[in-house]
Amino acid sequence: MTPLLAQLTKYGNYHRDRRNIFTHLFGVPVIMFSVVCFLSRPPIDLGFAVISPVWAVALAALTFYTRLDRRYGIAMAVQLTLFIFLARFVAALPTTSWLLTSAGLFFGGWVVQFIGHYFEGRKPAFVDDIIGLLVGPLFVTAEFGFLLGLRKEVEAELTRISGPVYVRDLSTPAAPLPK
Repeated sequence: MTPLLAQLTKYGNYHRDRRNIFTHLFGVPVIMFSVVCFLSRPPIDLGFAVISPVWAVALAALTFYTRLDRRYGIAMAVQLTLFIFLARFVAALPTTSWLLTSAGLFFGGWVVQFIGHYFEGRKPAFVDDIIGLLVGPLFVTAEFGFLLGLRKEVEAELTRISGPVYVRDLSTPAAPLPK
């Protein structure tokens, strides 16, 4: 199994209910954007450019994603670049507005996530493995690509290992995680 599939299936084991995946398609990008907003301050003037802490974090995350898979690394780079560009506008707000906007997005994104995990009947993946916080955006990118008909070979392997996507009957307990 490739490192990409190892990460996606470990995360995917916690995300097989279609409603949970759907909530993640919204909640994870909102959380990711909120973190980018938080990290977009303070601005650091290098003389030839103005940067912020988000650039160091983005570089580390993109290194992780690209080492797993070059195509997904590029997709994540496009997303992060867009988020960094948009976060400049949030970071330019007065401090209280910047903090409230960033915190509101962060809190709202997590509310959506926990609603999804209610449907799943399982705790979030990061509770058992903190790396799940980094894999979540990659998983959502992969799932969005699957909806567009991309990377069918990755989707097939994820389904083979983690099982099919379903809708859980809320009156029954969740199935145990695969080993």
